[in-house]
Amino acid sequence: MGNQLELLEAEVLKLPAGERAALAQVLIASLDEEAEIEEAWAAEVERRIADIEAGTAKLIPIADALAQVRAALK
Repeated sequence: MGNQLELLEAEVLKLPAGERAALAQVLIASLDEEAEIEEAWAAEVERRIADIEAGTAKLIPIADALAQVRAALK
């Protein structure tokens, strides 16, 4: 197995710096147990931004939102 790793490392080091950085990010993300959750949240954020930009989201002022939360907590 060590030999395969050494061969892979030698090949990867031949890549341009930008491609090595991208590969490093992918590898690090693969070690993160919460990567799927983070990806799901990122997708949700993108969806919400798209809804806002399309004008399909119902927006309320922060003061109203906080008042609704405070009322719900009572």
